[in-house]
Amino acid sequence: MTEAPLPDGPPPAPRPVEAAAGAGAVPTTVPASAPEPPATAEGARTAGRPRRGRRAAVVLAALLVLTVAAGTYLYVATTRWQASSEGWETDARSLGQDVSGLRADLDGATAELTATREQLTKAEDRIDELADEKAQLGDDNAASAQGLGYQQRVSAAAGKVALALDRCVDGQSRLIGYLDDRASYDAKDLARYSDDVDALCDSAKKANDQLQDALDG
Repeated sequence: MTEAPLPDGPPPAPRPVEAAAGAGAVPTTVPASAPEPPATAEGARTAGRPRRGRRAAVVLAALLVLTVAAGTYLYVATTRWQASSEGWETDARSLGQDVSGLRADLDGATAELTATREQLTKAEDRIDELADEKAQLGDDNAASAQGLGYQQRVSAAAGKVALALDRCVDGQSRLIGYLDDRASYDAKDLARYSDDVDALCDSAKKANDQLQDALDG
């Protein structure tokens, strides 16, 4: 067995830092502590988990806020729609009642106009009868004067009644058409027109009362 040769002397001593860096070199600062060892793969995975967890929490919080906001919006929108729907139903019922009442008024005014025309015809016939009666009694002048005065009163009253009733019927017919298309007209204008129609119909009633007084006279 061959023995390894022994060294001739001790190994060379390590060179000082100053000597290794060369003459005039600045000594290297020694760190206060040893550098941290590189992280292992398991450590890197462990370090990344909290960061991913925070991101997931932020995303969930954002989704929760969006969900609450969407739910609030839907609730408000639904509430407003219900209130609007109730308002439409109320307006529709009110409109139906208004139109129904106006149709009844129109029928009444039309009937009054027809009755007035019939009364005028009867009055004219009565005038002729009075004239005949007076003529038979030999008082032609008195009969003529009486018949003329009566005819004038009846004609004047009947003219007022016919005009007022015609306006009343026409106004009510127009108002019904306007109310059937209420959305196309200003509410204040409709109310004003309705008041005007009521005034016309009141005038017709008063004129009709005057006609009745004239006929009774």
